[in-house]
Amino acid sequence: MKRIVAVAAVAGLILGGTGAPTQAAPQTRPTAGQVSFDPAPIAWGECVSPGLARRGGQCGFVEVPLDYDHPTGQKIKLAVSRIAHKTSDADYQGVMLVNPGGPGGSGLTLSVLGEYVPNGAGEAYDWIGFDPRGVGSSEPALSCDGDYFGYNRPYYVPVTPALERTWLKRSEGYAKACTAAGGDLLDHLKTTDTVKDMDVIRKALGRQQINYYGFSYGTYLGQVYATLFPERVRRMVLDGNVDPRDVWYDANLNQDVAFDRNIKIYFDWIAGNDAIYHLGNTGAKVERRFYAEQLKLLRHPAGGVIGPDEWSDIFLQAGYYVYGWEEVAQAFAGWVHDGDWQTLKQLYDDGNPQGPGADNGFAVYLGVQCTDVQWPKSWNKWRVDNWRTFLRAPFETWGNAWFNAPCRYWSGEVGKPVKVDGGKVGGILLINETLDAATPYPGALEVRSRFPKAVLVEGVGGTTHSGSLSGVACTDDTIAAYLATGALPERVDGRRSDVRCDPVPRPVPAGAAARSAGPNLAPAGDLGRRELQKLIGAR
Repeated sequence: MKRIVAVAAVAGLILGGTGAPTQAAPQTRPTAGQVSFDPAPIAWGECVSPGLARRGGQCGFVEVPLDYDHPTGQKIKLAVSRIAHKTSDADYQGVMLVNPGGPGGSGLTLSVLGEYVPNGAGEAYDWIGFDPRGVGSSEPALSCDGDYFGYNRPYYVPVTPALERTWLKRSEGYAKACTAAGGDLLDHLKTTDTVKDMDVIRKALGRQQINYYGFSYGTYLGQVYATLFPERVRRMVLDGNVDPRDVWYDANLNQDVAFDRNIKIYFDWIAGNDAIYHLGNTGAKVERRFYAEQLKLLRHPAGGVIGPDEWSDIFLQAGYYVYGWEEVAQAFAGWVHDGDWQTLKQLYDDGNPQGPGADNGFAVYLGVQCTDVQWPKSWNKWRVDNWRTFLRAPFETWGNAWFNAPCRYWSGEVGKPVKVDGGKVGGILLINETLDAATPYPGALEVRSRFPKAVLVEGVGGTTHSGSLSGVACTDDTIAAYLATGALPERVDGRRSDVRCDPVPRPVPAGAAARSAGPNLAPAGDLGRRELQKLIGAR
């Protein structure tokens, strides 16, 4: 999933490892599927992250093989964190691994997730955050060119042969930089590698099974883990479901169409608040203003730094979810009416930090997606597919194409996707909003069909990606009940959702006429929920 506007909320976290070793419990069921490598116990110590330290979190490393085909060879380290259960041992429910998606998202501080589960249902688990291989505080961490998302880049839309050649050269250059920086790591960043790492983390924690909560790409990790190690799955929540049929080239083309739809929905919302933003009283007028301003920026970048690419990247977050709709609209209006480019730059910088290591998430994103499966080598196929899609969906198509184009040149060893099959897994919980653009809703229906005991909760009509635990009682109480008892709502017949809930509510701008969000919805300005969304980021 494209991650240009991901919030870098947990970058640069440094781990302590001064705690006494914790002995892993012996494995008593060797007949169940598992990775053959046996890790050393985790030496838990203090966390430097203030948020984790304030919650009594512990941090450490798990050493795993770089190459599972040669488990006695080179080792790498995975950064892990733990926030321990708060219940009695008699009520203890085991470990809950969490992943924020990406690929390439740092999940080290996502061990705080348990506190967002309502009714105290998260307190019976040890919540385990981790940075996947190559990510964040894990060692080594992959970074190729921290200035790759610098300011005023060449126009995404290749309207001239020269622009197309420029982006192809940039894509090839980034792939070569990753070859130089990544070395042997590039051959071992596949989803299957991280899934095996998850099983090694399980063993290091001394548990026979894991519970798992995954967002976006993290749902694909969950799907593959459940396929390869079904007996190791206890409970699983998958929010924002990747369609296993589309890994990964087709998934990005499908995203382009969905994001174009969602940005139009967002423009309609701005138009509905024209008394505040004064950008047009219909969605069509707002859309025309958006593209007119983009063309102006092509000729004269705002402040010399925000060109047409940065402009579309800023707005992309509004296609991901309703969080931040007000901030983006205010920046839009501030630029149009007052020439305020500084706010635009700040929004861009929030998602695209510059400098060494700033591209870690992007580098690992490519490292995973480029080697999970073979991407088309023929540029003509890319050209035809993306121009055809652009004619239907101009907002994001070419930006997404260039985001993934380094896969044409990637040097990592390519594998084959696992055929996802959840037939041996018990009841798991799936969540998706109907108009999720990053992981379109048909993917959730496909995952449901492959997990015959799964139940799907649909946020009807919503555009938010991976928005569970955002205060929608219908969704969040279903999660809480499942985590507390394992109970799931009844599965219905047909290819459809099993539970239909309200979506994450759209914000009401300050100054707009107040309207009731209904008794089941949290206030749109709930700072705690917004901070959680920053931890998850845009995937």
